[in-house]
Amino acid sequence: MILSGRGVTAVLGPTNTGKTHYAIERMVAHETGVIGLPLRLLAREVYTRLVEKVGQHNVALVTGEEKITPHMARFSVCTVEAMPRETRAAFVAIDEVQLAGDLERGHIFTDRVLHLRGRDETLLLGAATMKPILEQLLPGIHVIERPRLSQLFYSGSKKITRLPQRTAIVAFSADEVYAIAELIRRQRGGAAVVLGALSPRTRNAQVALYQEGDVEYLVATDAIGMGLNLDVDHVAFAQDRKFDGYQFRNLNPAELAQIAGRAGRHLRDGTFGVTGRVDPFDDELVKRIETHHFDPVKVLQWRTTRFDYASLQSLRQSLDAPPPIGGLTRALPAVDQQALDHLSRYPDVRDLATTPERVQKLWEACALPDYRRITPAQHADLISTLYADLVKRGTVNEDFLADQVRRADRTDGEIDTLSARIAQIRTWTYVSNRPGWLADPTHWQEKTREIEDRLSDALHERLTKRFVDRRTSVLMKRLRENAMLEAEISVNGDVFVEGHHVGQLAGFRFTLAAGTEGPDAKAVQAAAQKALALEFEARAARLHAAGNADLALSSDGTVRWLGDPVARLSASDHIMRPRVILLSDEQLTGNARDHVAARIERFVNHHIATVLKPLDDLSRAEDLQGLAKGLAFQLVENLGVLFRRDVADDVKALDQDARASMRKHGIRFGAYHIFMPALLKPAPAELITLLWALKNDGLDKPGYGDLIPVLAAGRTSVVTDPAFERAFYKLAGFRFLGKRAVRIDILERLADLIRPLLQWKPGTPRPEGAYDGRRFMATTAMLSILGATPDDMEEILKGLGYRADSVKAEEAAAFLAAQAPAAAAAETPAEAEASAETSDEHDADASDEGEATAEAPAAAVEAPAAATEAPVVETAEAPAAEAAGEGEPAEAKPVLLWRPGSRHDNQRQGQRHGDRQGQGERRGGERHRGQPAGERGERREGGRGRPDQNKGRDGKPQGGNRPDRGERNERGGKPQQAKFEARPPRKEKPIDPDSPFAKLAALKEQMKK
Repeated sequence: MILSGRGVTAVLGPTNTGKTHYAIERMVAHETGVIGLPLRLLAREVYTRLVEKVGQHNVALVTGEEKITPHMARFSVCTVEAMPRETRAAFVAIDEVQLAGDLERGHIFTDRVLHLRGRDETLLLGAATMKPILEQLLPGIHVIERPRLSQLFYSGSKKITRLPQRTAIVAFSADEVYAIAELIRRQRGGAAVVLGALSPRTRNAQVALYQEGDVEYLVATDAIGMGLNLDVDHVAFAQDRKFDGYQFRNLNPAELAQIAGRAGRHLRDGTFGVTGRVDPFDDELVKRIETHHFDPVKVLQWRTTRFDYASLQSLRQSLDAPPPIGGLTRALPAVDQQALDHLSRYPDVRDLATTPERVQKLWEACALPDYRRITPAQHADLISTLYADLVKRGTVNEDFLADQVRRADRTDGEIDTLSARIAQIRTWTYVSNRPGWLADPTHWQEKTREIEDRLSDALHERLTKRFVDRRTSVLMKRLRENAMLEAEISVNGDVFVEGHHVGQLAGFRFTLAAGTEGPDAKAVQAAAQKALALEFEARAARLHAAGNADLALSSDGTVRWLGDPVARLSASDHIMRPRVILLSDEQLTGNARDHVAARIERFVNHHIATVLKPLDDLSRAEDLQGLAKGLAFQLVENLGVLFRRDVADDVKALDQDARASMRKHGIRFGAYHIFMPALLKPAPAELITLLWALKNDGLDKPGYGDLIPVLAAGRTSVVTDPAFERAFYKLAGFRFLGKRAVRIDILERLADLIRPLLQWKPGTPRPEGAYDGRRFMATTAMLSILGATPDDMEEILKGLGYRADSVKAEEAAAFLAAQAPAAAAAETPAEAEASAETSDEHDADASDEGEATAEAPAAAVEAPAAATEAPVVETAEAPAAEAAGEGEPAEAKPVLLWRPGSRHDNQRQGQRHGDRQGQGERRGGERHRGQPAGERGERREGGRGRPDQNKGRDGKPQGGNRPDRGERNERGGKPQQAKFEARPPRKEKPIDPDSPFAKLAALKEQMKK
């Protein structure tokens, strides 16, 4: 082989030296010309520039899958693979000739460099590293070296989210490109993407998106390094390894420089660097890239062009021929050669490829590009099908072609799906452009081009939708133009700048929409604030004039105006007067802010005064004096509920007038609590809980707000949750009693049921549940109002300070039978009155006069039983059942007899009966030796108990835990020894004229008259 460089000029140098521009200028100076380019995208760019210079009718575009060939076109723009092997054109140019050393495509460039010549002028354009090998292979060649028009500098490593605008980020896989583009969309507004797998139309649209300034970032593969003229200021490498078709390897310095050289156009300097995912370049590599000093290319990839079509074997042997001269190396098998190797093993292919013409036709079919990136075997199967049609039918079966095209003709799906369809249709576009392969090539060229364009447009739309935030891109473009941004606010609070939604105005707070972060966020926010300033004043005026119905207080302490949060409550010195903190931006100032704050404070105070009216009225009461006023103050501080044991001395000291004045304010003196029944409703309880939580940092404590639905559902008791803050039970109107919490008013009803049982005198009609006047049994009525089981009842009564004596069922029955009165004589009205008055006088310390009795259910009074009937044994346990399987009756469960606890219970350890319940009592006593069970229950409930907390100032038990007369005698220092022992005389107290007993006495006197 004798080669010559005569008439050949090599224009060599780094990127941005104007080589391509020089080639275009030289070509239009000739009558005809052909230029070969490494990429379809670059070929389309050069075609467009030539059309602008000489007109569309004078320029042809020829690629593997696209042909624009006007009649009598003077100039042809081709990809190197599509360049003719011979030409009569006056001018020939080949761009990026350094690709002759590429393992995958190098042999095609080498063939064109060595053999394709223009009649008058031939230009070879490429890197300076090609100078030695070109001078070796083409003696006599004229070499022109051109310097770079601008400087290139290394800027180090930066995070992707901190890269400057007009940056191209380079990666080497589709997944990595998409991941980076998604990150930039979220952080910086969007990015265009350029991949080799995209169709030329899609890539052109993406590049235009970047070039026109709609986005500031371009994420691409190394495809951008092949001469694309882009407005790039900085190139960032997100990867420095690639798969070259055979293996993963690091890019060499010359390849890195080829890509980095895209930064800086014409006379504008550029920079390059790496992202945080790549190790920073070492100093030597940086110096070589900045000075464009690289190792020269020593050998070019080569493959013979003298194919022997005598047989399949001959063709394969000719492809294995070694290069005839030095400086060339035999190329590795390309896609077409790999397909030939596979097809040579197919019996049906060997049977068809029997003549030189058929072998040549098979080699032409093997040139079909693998756009789909499938395995060599699958690609060979498709070629086999096409080859069989070409040999047997003369053309490709159009029914088969139509079916394949129809499958690809769909624009639904996401990016990967559309990319796969484009690869499919590009295969058939290539087939339709092969001469002699189809009976009607024009129809199929138009059909496949139309489908490819439609799919490309759909793919561009999907890429833009996924990787570009149109709102942010438009705003950034306007900012670059230094234009004044126009902002407006919709009725529902959406804020728009230049017609794009940038945030939401809720109340008096503006929140930027997601994706508006980044360097331009401040400018966008500044534009929005211009509109917000006037809106804040208008909203402040509307809120100032708003009615209470437009405002609401939520359970988390937030005040809302028409649904938007405008303030939140905070603790203050007075629990009923929380502090109001406005939720507003700093733009709400001056009188507008003062008006808003004043209006919200008025609403909060009105809301508390309305929902908690009894408590608010009590806090302002002026008719209360002395102890009553102090007790009212404590009640307000404790939000409407006091444990009677905590204020027993104060209650005891109250006279009837003071009690009456407090009752007028809705206060009830119960056996266990001093409380306001009007507050035991969901709305007051919810607000009370909120006020307490504000004062005690309880909004985040477990159980906050969980008990209000229980109260609203009408539940009288609930199983306690040990994880809940115990105070929430009291605030919701429940008394915490170990495993169960009971509503306060229900406990007072329970006290009303128990009281007549402890006041019953043997010899009179026995109420249900009474035993001996000192003890009682749990009744169905008690279980019913509590909504509790017998086991729950035990827990509740123990928590209230009662103690149980366990006796056998037969003993209890015998005792009750012995207590049955000999005659069923009823009490006279006078006796009934005396009994009622005695009960009232007794309960002056334990229960408010009249209220407890007025609420006592009718079941508490039982009709006299017949003398001949044995009394029924009341027990908290279910009746004994027969033993399973034996039919023999089981031993009856013991009966629990309840009595008020006293200090003498501490001296009774070990004296319980031997049943299971009694043993449990002994164990409990041993665990808490020296402490009454009643006190243990109160300490669990209150959370601040101490050993003597149930005693008065003189060390004696307080009245709150002494519902019977026996305990009253203990207060006098003389324990009651027998049930009918006379009581010590007591000081007479004036009868309250508002008491129901006073009215009953008056009615009796009236009846006597």
